[in-house]
Amino acid sequence: MEPEKIRVRFAPSPTGYVHVGNARTALFNWLFARHHQGTFVLRIEDTDMERSEQRYETQLLEDLKWFGLDWDEGPDCGGPFGPYRQSQRQDVYRKHSLELIERGDAYFCFCSPEQLEEERRQALEAGRQPQYSGRCRKIPKEDAAGRVAAGEPAAIRLKITDWDFAWKDLVHGETRFSGGVIGDPILVRSGGAPAYNFAVVVDDHLMNITHVIRGDDHISNTPRQLALYRAFGWEPPKFAHLSTILGADRARLSKRHGATSLESFRGMGILPEALRNYLTLLGWSPADGKTEILSTEELVAQFSLDHIIKSSAVFDPEKLNWLNRHYLKQLPMAKVAEMAVPYLADAGLISEPVPAPVMEWLELVVDAAINKIDYLSQLPDAVRLIFEYDVQKAAELLGAVDSPDYATSGQILKRVVSRILEEQDLSYPRFREILKEVQKETGKKGRELFHPVRVALTAADSGPELEKLVPIFEKGARLQLRPPIKSVADRLREFSNTAHLYSCG
Repeated sequence: MEPEKIRVRFAPSPTGYVHVGNARTALFNWLFARHHQGTFVLRIEDTDMERSEQRYETQLLEDLKWFGLDWDEGPDCGGPFGPYRQSQRQDVYRKHSLELIERGDAYFCFCSPEQLEEERRQALEAGRQPQYSGRCRKIPKEDAAGRVAAGEPAAIRLKITDWDFAWKDLVHGETRFSGGVIGDPILVRSGGAPAYNFAVVVDDHLMNITHVIRGDDHISNTPRQLALYRAFGWEPPKFAHLSTILGADRARLSKRHGATSLESFRGMGILPEALRNYLTLLGWSPADGKTEILSTEELVAQFSLDHIIKSSAVFDPEKLNWLNRHYLKQLPMAKVAEMAVPYLADAGLISEPVPAPVMEWLELVVDAAINKIDYLSQLPDAVRLIFEYDVQKAAELLGAVDSPDYATSGQILKRVVSRILEEQDLSYPRFREILKEVQKETGKKGRELFHPVRVALTAADSGPELEKLVPIFEKGARLQLRPPIKSVADRLREFSNTAHLYSCG
C-alpha cells in the first residue's frame, strides 16, 4: 500500500492584511508539506462579498511570496481541483447542499432574523446556550421546496442529532464535543452564500486535503465540520490546532502591540528569512529543544507536528530584532546596499536609479551602520549624518558640553582643522596621524581628544566609527551627488567659520 500523499492548504480571506497568526499558519502548512514532499494549496475564501477586496488578495499573494512561501496549486497557478477562489465555486456548494436536502440530512429554514434573535434572547434569559430550536425541521420537504420555488427566502441547515464528536487532535490530543451544544448550523444563507463551515468541508474534501493545520480559534468549528463529513459519508482529514500568539501583556496579539502583519514587517525592512525563523519558533521547537537560528532548509528538514507546543506563544519584538540583525550581518554588503536603496530614496537621501559607483560607495555607508540598526527602515536615521551636515547643531553640541572637563576642546579642534585643511587627499591613516600629533601637543587622549572631532565632523554625539566615516566622506565628496556629500575638510572649514559664535573655544 502506497503511503498517503500529504496535501495541506492555507485558506485566507482577502479582507485585510496577513497578520502574524495567519502567517505562522501558512508557514507551518508549507513546512509540513515540504518536509513530506507533499502538496501545498493556496485557496482564497472570499465568500464574504462585503468585506473581500481584490486589493487584499493581490497584497496577500505578494506578501506570501516575499515571505518565501510558494504553492503548488492556487488561484494564480491553477491546479487539478480548481477553481481556488470560493466565489467561483458557488455551483459546487449549491449542488452539495441540495444533495443533503434530498437525503434528508438538511432542510430549508424560513425563520426571519427577528425570530432567530427572539429565540436567542429567550435562551439567554433562561440561562441556556443559544442555539436554533429546529422549528423548520418539521416542514415537509415537498412544502419547503414549493415555498422556495415560489421565491420565499430560505437558508439551508444541517440536521444535528444527539451525537458526540471526538477526534485525536495532532496538537491537543483527544478532543470531544457534545452535539447537543451546536444546534443545527446554517450551510447556505438565505441570500445564497455558503457558510464558512460548509464551504470549507466541501473544498477540503474535493481538494483531497489530508491535514488541516490551523489556529486553535477553529477548534469549536471542528464538530460542525465533522457533522458534515459524517452526513456526506466522507473521511475527515487529520486536524492540528495551533496555539494562540499573545502580546507581552498576555493578551491576544493585535495592532496595539505594534507591527503584526507581513506588510508592516516588510515595510520595516525585516528580512523574510529572519521572520520565517522567528515565527517557526513561536509554537514549535527543534529536535534539540534549544537551537534558535535555523536556515529554511534546516526548518524543512526538522519540522514535525510532534514538536508543536500546546501552550500559547508570546511575540517578542526584541527577539525578532535580534534574529534580523543576525541575518543582516550574514548578507554581502552589496546585497544589503541594494535592499537599502528604497529606504534611503524614500528618506530623500539619494535618488533612483543609483549608478554603479554610488552603489559601491553605499556599501561603505551600510557597512558603517549595520551594527547600529535592527532593521532596514532604521538605516536612514542611522546614516543621515553622512548625507546632511548641521554646522550650527555641531557648534551648539560642543558649546553644551564645554566645561572644565572640555576646556581645551576648542584648542584641539583648531589644531586638527589647521592640519586637515593643508591635506590634498585625506586618508584615514593620515587623519589618524594628525590626531596623534594633536594628542602629543595637548596631552589629551581618548574621549577628550576624539569627541570634539566627532561632533565637529558629524554634528552628533555618537555614530559610526571615524575610521569608517572619514573614507565615506572623502569618497562621497568625489561622487558629486545632489545634494553633495561634504568632505572632512569642507565640514571642518564650515565648522571653523561658524564655531566662533559659540563657547567651544
